[in-house]
Amino acid sequence: MNIAVLLSGGVDSSVALALLKQQGYNVTAFYLKIWLEDELSFLGNCPWDEDLSYVRAVCAKENIPLEIVSLQKEYWETIVSYTIAEIKAGRTPNPDMMCNQRIKFDAFLHVIGPHFDKVASGHYAQIAMVDGEPILTCSPDAIKDQTYFLAQMSKTQLSRVLFPIGHLTKVQVRQYAQEFDLPNKDRKDSQGLCFLGKVKFKDFVKHYIQEVPGPIIEYETGTFLGNHTGVWYHTIGQRQGLGLAGGPWYVVSKDVMHNTIAVSRNYYTQDKQRNSFLINSCNWLVDHVVSRTDLDVKLRHGAHRYSCTITPEHNQMRITINESDQGIALGQFAVLYDRNRCLGSGVINGY
Repeated sequence: MNIAVLLSGGVDSSVALALLKQQGYNVTAFYLKIWLEDELSFLGNCPWDEDLSYVRAVCAKENIPLEIVSLQKEYWETIVSYTIAEIKAGRTPNPDMMCNQRIKFDAFLHVIGPHFDKVASGHYAQIAMVDGEPILTCSPDAIKDQTYFLAQMSKTQLSRVLFPIGHLTKVQVRQYAQEFDLPNKDRKDSQGLCFLGKVKFKDFVKHYIQEVPGPIIEYETGTFLGNHTGVWYHTIGQRQGLGLAGGPWYVVSKDVMHNTIAVSRNYYTQDKQRNSFLINSCNWLVDHVVSRTDLDVKLRHGAHRYSCTITPEHNQMRITINESDQGIALGQFAVLYDRNRCLGSGVINGY
């Protein structure tokens, strides 16, 4: 079996590569180049040189051929443009999720063609084929589990993917890195979005959307409290960076059309409770989900889930969680689970 392995320079994908080689597969490593040099020259340096040096060192150590693939045009036309459009609309994008769906396991598949049977990566998730259908299940490491970021992929995409470390915990992956004596065995995990690398989100927004000052008002009274530099710099539930005295103040709502932010010091009162929302653009990895009262949902990457019910409502699906989450924002993805199995996801589109 010929396997294309996506290498990032990190420990996870490197251990995935070494495990596949140990298991006797015919593997070729690929490094994806995505950011445009013009953007990087303004925004700052993405750690390509450092990442590539580790990728090359790992491939040399394991005697694995390496190819560097440029998907910069595709990345700009899909991920960056999507992110900018969502931010301008006052929504909360998830470029990492879309990168898996549209770049790593779509555009890249078109580049390598039919020569490779599978594409492997260092994701913490598991896939089993049952009656020809892929079943996406969680990693045993609840903190590192990345099924949230994979929940917009299609069944066809998942059927071509391998996650060689999906059954391991991070501690076990680190142990394998030491056993294989990989050149990056002691490299720290990267922080933040792969989409931005070392670029600050505010700098990215400022570069592409610029600053547009507008009023900050008190939610309860409409009293003017100060000015902000653009609604897209702020998210629902935010309390840092508002620059207001007498707080803490929390962002309760955003009016993109009038470039206005409403804030409150009483964010957790009953009238502001958020425990129900609508999703659309649903991507199901199982037979269509209609009404369920026994599911879990994740609203962001991490170990935390809510118990929830899901019911159809006007060509959308309403999800009601068993607690209140003050950070539910339009544009976020809600990912549904039946115990350990990921059922699919949808985009939060209303309350």
